[in-house]
Amino acid sequence: MREGIEFDDGRFYRAKLGFVLLSMEQTIESDMMRHVPDGVGVHFSRAPMPNQVTADNLAAMIDGLAAAAALLAPDADLDVMCYACTSGSVVMGEDSVCRELKRGAPTAVPTTLVSGVLAALDAIDARRIVVATPYLDEVNRIEADYMSRRGFDVLSIDGLNITDDADMVRVTPGYIRDFAVSLDHPDADAIFVSCGALRTMDVIDDIEAATGKPCIASNQAMLWHCLRLAGVSDHLAGLGHLLRIH
Repeated sequence: MREGIEFDDGRFYRAKLGFVLLSMEQTIESDMMRHVPDGVGVHFSRAPMPNQVTADNLAAMIDGLAAAAALLAPDADLDVMCYACTSGSVVMGEDSVCRELKRGAPTAVPTTLVSGVLAALDAIDARRIVVATPYLDEVNRIEADYMSRRGFDVLSIDGLNITDDADMVRVTPGYIRDFAVSLDHPDADAIFVSCGALRTMDVIDDIEAATGKPCIASNQAMLWHCLRLAGVSDHLAGLGHLLRIH
């Protein structure tokens, strides 16, 4: 190396976050890059999965997680490594996913998107929730059971019965807003819009304004949780009660 080179801490001097995405994912990268605070890096890898979001396809992803994590900036000292899929997190289970991420990236804190959702619901003291998803009924049942076992009262869960991720990413933010608002229940503490493929981050404030309740969205909760795990405590405007207050 040439002598006298000047170095600093680089562009991402506060934290570096890694995300393992589904191979066909189209929303999460842009959501994270648009909203991450200055000085925080976001880095992405992908694990194989067919476009059809079924329970069997999600479960089969477990075999590719460690390899995907290992490919992700291995010399960059990532602070957090997150598996960025809500439904896949509940189908495979947080412990199994984190074990595979740790095999691939042993120095980063492993987590999952659904771990961020559960932590976010805890942070806003929400126990009774309604859930809006784009998923098939079989995936909804798994998610509702998973959340119930974790102590949440799922008052209702309603899905759009979309199979292909490529269709999930095209659901308009306006439709997502109206769909989420339509599911509100008088006894619900919060509304959870599940799925990283949906563009819910664009309309979180609108959902909260219409219902008077906190809205937790998959990508919003994941960003919040990964930042907090990395020691970044910034509050961000325009992304709902969670990132504004907690």
